[in-house]
Amino acid sequence: MAQQDSGQQVAGEVDEAETSGFLDDTVDAEAREQAHRERGTARPITVVGNPVLHRGCQDVTAFDDKLAQLIDDMFASQRAAEGVGLAANQIGVDLRVFVYDCPDDEGVRHVGAICNPVIEELPADRRELDESNEGCLSVPTAYAPLARPDYAICRGQDLRGNPVAVEGRGYFARCLQHETDHLNGYLYIDRLSKRDRKDALRQMAEGTPRYETVPND
Repeated sequence: MAQQDSGQQVAGEVDEAETSGFLDDTVDAEAREQAHRERGTARPITVVGNPVLHRGCQDVTAFDDKLAQLIDDMFASQRAAEGVGLAANQIGVDLRVFVYDCPDDEGVRHVGAICNPVIEELPADRRELDESNEGCLSVPTAYAPLARPDYAICRGQDLRGNPVAVEGRGYFARCLQHETDHLNGYLYIDRLSKRDRKDALRQMAEGTPRYETVPND
């Protein structure tokens, strides 16, 4: 996911410290992100129109050194593109894993990686929608308002295959939902009206990304 539009204001591997059953992904966030990033190599970002972005990804089944290196490369790629979240298919890899380095609405930094993520369905009384702007590294330079629940629970596995659950509020909740959508083959613009989608694609066509992208054939 792209960093938040500056014109709008909004209200790796983690130790097994948990609060209320959720992984505490705030512990040593800076050091963990830096370690992943320094071991990794940045790769170019795929953009809307690339087939890998428009189909569901394969489950992660091998929790090995190859997966660990992929996650390191994803953190390096995310930093190079100045993003707050990145799914594997955004660097052309057909696997259900995403990484994030994302603040919540209180400015607390969350860092982690989730394999085979699933967003838990919320009961109706907990579905309060946030209509903030959303952007995406795979739709560079474009932003559009998109209503999403302002609270999310994402369940999956860590890089060792252990079960994890992460909760997010506000901007971080949006990130968890956005990245899980990627792995299901959806971009945020797929959730927009036809008019808003057309406008987002116009913004992309008129803009110039600050990072390397993969040309579409």
